[in-house]
Formats: sequence, C-alpha cells, structure tokens
Amino acid sequence: MKMNFIYPLLIIIGASSYGILSTIIKVAMGYGFTPDEAVTSQYLIGFCLALLLFVFTKRKVPKLKKEEFITLIFAGIFTGTTGIVYGKSLNYLPASLAVVLLFQFTWIGILIDCILRKRWPNRPEIISLVILFIGTLLAAGVFDADLSNIHWLGWFFGFCSAISFAIFLQINSKTIQGITTTERTLFTSFFALILISIFLSPEIVWNGILIREGLWKFGLILGFFGTILPIFLLATAVPKVGGGLASILSAMELPVAVIASVIVLHEPITRLQIIGIILILTGIALPTVISQRQSMKYIEEKSEAS
Repeated sequence: MKMNFIYPLLIIIGASSYGILSTIIKVAMGYGFTPDEAVTSQYLIGFCLALLLFVFTKRKVPKLKKEEFITLIFAGIFTGTTGIVYGKSLNYLPASLAVVLLFQFTWIGILIDCILRKRWPNRPEIISLVILFIGTLLAAGVFDADLSNIHWLGWFFGFCSAISFAIFLQINSKTIQGITTTERTLFTSFFALILISIFLSPEIVWNGILIREGLWKFGLILGFFGTILPIFLLATAVPKVGGGLASILSAMELPVAVIASVIVLHEPITRLQIIGIILILTGIALPTVISQRQSMKYIEEKSEAS
C-alpha cells in the first residue's frame, strides 16, 4: 500500500519546484535581467539538460504515432504558454493577485477532468477545492493588495495562465505507449522552447547576456526546477493519479512560493498567510488520504469475501 503514496508525492515535489521559480526570477531581476530573459534562459537551458539526459540514457529517438506526437506538441505548447501569460499578468497585477488567478487551475482542472470523463466531482474534491480556495486567498495575502484601477488585461492573462496550466496537467494525464519519461521530457521541453523563443527573448543566445553577463547561472537553476524536474515528475505521476487529483496536489506550489520568498527575499509573512498555508496543505492531503482509506476498505472487503 505504500506505493499508493508515491505518485501523489511525486506530483507534490514537481509542483513545489514550480513554487521557487518566482523567487529565483526576482533575484535575477535584482542582477539587472528582465523576466522575459530569465524565463527564456529557463527553457533554453532546460531543453539542453533534457537533451543531455536523453543522450546519456537512450540515444535512439523513438518512433511515435501521429496522435502521440500531437500530444507531446500540445504538452510543450501549454508548458510554454503558462510561463508566457503568467509573466504578462505580472505586468498588470500585484504578485499576490496574479498567484490567486493562477491557482484557479485547481477547480478548472477538476472541471476539465469531469467533462472529459463524463462524471460529477466527488465529495472529497469539492471539499478540497473549497479549502484550497480559502487557503489561497489567505496565503497569497490578497486581502492586503490594492485591487483598484487594475487593467482588464491583468485579469485576462492571469485567468489564461490558470486555464493553460490546467490543460497542461490534463495532457500529462495521457499515457503514451513506447516512450520513456526521459523522452517525453525531451519532446515537451523542445516544443516549449520553440514557443518561448517566438514570444520572449531569444536574443539572449547571441547578444552575450546568457554567457558573458552570467544569466546562465539563473537559467541553470530555473531550467532544472522549472523544466526538467517538474515535467519529468508530472509526466511520470499524473497518468497514475489522473488530472483531477493532480490539479489538487499541484496547489503545493503556492505554500512553497510563499516560504521561498520569506527565506530568500526576506519578505514578511502574516498570521493569515500561515493559516492559509495550513489550509492548503489540508486541502491537498484530504483527497489522497480519503482515496487511500477507500482503497484499503475495498481490499479488506474483497479479502473477507474470498
């Protein structure tokens, strides 16, 4: 039964790695780099790391069916669009409100999963979503943010980031036969890099910023924690637990983001934020624990019947 906790744990770790990205980008900005440059370096070096991982583990490119190849393309596209539109939202929104809008992916992910599987959300999911929503508002410090005179584009890009990330999780819930997680990570990071290069700052490759000015140091950290680790872990675990539960477990990103900003950037944290983090952790754990108990009960009933 211990194995039942491994895949949810992998999703939590993958989502947690996303949580430290905003702090790293803020540090990079302190050294004079723009968010677009930092994000571009993330996907560029992330792809290079994925390529190295592929070369050292398996050198033969797998043969994919058309449907499988399209799935990988869209996985890369929505990986990239999440970073793009979330970055755009920060140009119009306070960071706290941008995070709240991004975290609408929890209920959006459940909604998409219910539509695709033609089902209604179960009680643990509904309870978890309510807890997560309240916890997100508290942990992000949205009650202290000034919401007056916010441009409508901020709301638009913030909500689009939530939709994009929810779709990314759903795409990752699809199992692709005949391809390893390493290969899936390589393809996903490659297509994400193409999209990022079109819309952000590909000039960092030839204008000297990446190497000469030291952006590669931040790109290496961002590439590992923002591309390699989460894509690898989510590609491994999401097909095992489903897109609905993955959406709930991925909410771990916010507490990690808040804690990282406190430790690295020395940003203040309030009691309400601490309460919010506790609520988020509760909302994350609830469906997993209930699912585990139901599985144990089913096994016990089956063994008694036999």
